[in-house]
Amino acid sequence: MTQDKERSQKNARILQELERLYPDAGPALHFTNPYETLVATILSAQCTDQRVNQVTPAVFRDFPDVKAMSETTPEILYGYVRSCGFKSKAENIVRACRMIREEFGGRVPDTLEELTRLPGVGRKTANVVLAFAFGKNAIPVDTHVFRTANRLGLADALTPEKVEEQLMQAIPEEKWSRAHHWLIWHGRRVCHSRKPDCEACTLKDLCRLYGGDPEADRKA
Repeated sequence: MTQDKERSQKNARILQELERLYPDAGPALHFTNPYETLVATILSAQCTDQRVNQVTPAVFRDFPDVKAMSETTPEILYGYVRSCGFKSKAENIVRACRMIREEFGGRVPDTLEELTRLPGVGRKTANVVLAFAFGKNAIPVDTHVFRTANRLGLADALTPEKVEEQLMQAIPEEKWSRAHHWLIWHGRRVCHSRKPDCEACTLKDLCRLYGGDPEADRKA
């Protein structure tokens, strides 16, 4: 058996087990449309999804669409989202909505190139919007995906961009978005950053980290 075929079969076994473990895995953030997806995802950077979900009901009530958000100020919005961290998040959200209104006719764009032009929107945020607002195949790479993919051996890379590229090769395209959630849930429930629960992990026999590979334990 060639090395590539062996790796492909191992990846398939990992994905099969992740799907068995987390059949109901899905977004933890609450949103109902592309605008809400964009705002919630920007707020979630370096903040828990639970905290974001606590503040967004009031945000979406008082600023229900791109137009309303574009007409407020970062200072006013920050009063709603202060508990989510940096003031720059409020600034980016307001600026992004103004740009959407001015350059995209008030509709959140649906391509990676256009989304990443928006203030505060990197590849991860753009891929979340593409996958969960527009139903496109994408693999957002957050810290959980980065860490878990490297440890399991689905990827072997030092940057989120390279991990994304490798996961796109290792995972069938129709499973990209779901696999993103499988890796997040596994990272949160078992493959913790500081102390992974390897003994409880049903993937340990396939795992680079458990197998002793010193290059496996990478953190974004």
